[in-house]
Amino acid sequence: MRAVVILVMAVLGASTALATPSKRAALPHLLRWVDTSRTIELPHGKREPRPVTTEFWYPPARDGSGPFPLVVFGHGFASTPWWYRRLLRDWAEAGYVVAAPIFPLGNENAPGGPDESDIVNQPRDMSFVITRVLTASAWPHSPFFGLVDPDKVAVAGQSDGAVTAYAAAYEQPFRDDRVHAALALSGAILGPRRYVEHDGVPLLAVQGTADKIDPQFYTHRLFRAAGRPKVLLLLHGAGHLPPYTQPGLTLTTVEDVTIAFLDHYLGDGPLAAIEQAAKPLPTAQLTIDR
Repeated sequence: MRAVVILVMAVLGASTALATPSKRAALPHLLRWVDTSRTIELPHGKREPRPVTTEFWYPPARDGSGPFPLVVFGHGFASTPWWYRRLLRDWAEAGYVVAAPIFPLGNENAPGGPDESDIVNQPRDMSFVITRVLTASAWPHSPFFGLVDPDKVAVAGQSDGAVTAYAAAYEQPFRDDRVHAALALSGAILGPRRYVEHDGVPLLAVQGTADKIDPQFYTHRLFRAAGRPKVLLLLHGAGHLPPYTQPGLTLTTVEDVTIAFLDHYLGDGPLAAIEQAAKPLPTAQLTIDR
């Protein structure tokens, strides 16, 4: 763990605590973390330690210095977190620290081209990021000190990132018991359904009914496999990526519903706010199973 702290210090410079909003405003939006316990295979067979470069979005300075809930977000195949920047920015504006790893072989700029078979390694990337953020937040000399509440950690993702987040929240051998809520945006189960545990972690599943890349069958399957409490948001007529990246009423509804879900299960927000958030979109269908 000491090597991680040294890396944070080297990138950010020494500090004592996040006592003022001005210190938090200086936090980085990119950290080039490396998981030295695992490797990736590059073109021509060369192997190197697994890079887990992570992008960050932070709550506004007016919200004080923390601690804040943490959301670790997984991007879809052959994309990057930047594609989802409006959604991630809005989560941060709502009071969440958002950490979005760039999956080393699943992103659009992966060496040799994106490799979807590496998805089985991505849940560990999410756990790696959780460990790094919580370690830095607990260390008094880190600029991250006191930034994140370790009892309020969520994982989220879209497409392959949703598969990754669901595995990190529910599936053996990937399940991370530090996860307290999960958001699967057009996702699926990674392994056999029998690996899914009913661990009480609240789930929000979102799915466009016209999605031809990840048809809604996959979301219904992961929703049925998870235990309660769980929420399903169907977006009738919506496709695969636009509901999460393209400005408009659908994206606004996704933003509002996801924030209301996080507020309720990681904070003290009312359950009714989730239903209210879905009402402005006529094509939205919400199911809450408590």
